[in-house]
Amino acid sequence: MREVIWNDILELISIYEKTRDERDAMKGELQQKDEAIAEYREQIKELEKQIDNLKLKNAFLSTSGDEEAKEKIDRMIREIDRCISLLEG
Repeated sequence: MREVIWNDILELISIYEKTRDERDAMKGELQQKDEAIAEYREQIKELEKQIDNLKLKNAFLSTSGDEEAKEKIDRMIREIDRCISLLEG
């Protein structure tokens, strides 16, 4: 009788340890996937920014030459910087 109970206890301990190891492995896997998701989100933001920049550039290029588009963008950036400095001061 004691031997049967002892064997059952050992089996339960074995099952517990196996389950704990599986849980730990899943936690590690989940953390890796969360990190990958964060990296992909950052890449998406960067790509969206590039798309917006290309759209802006193409909008200017469709009406004028490449140099004119650069000048317009530079003027807009200077104007934005001026507005920011006015807001800060």
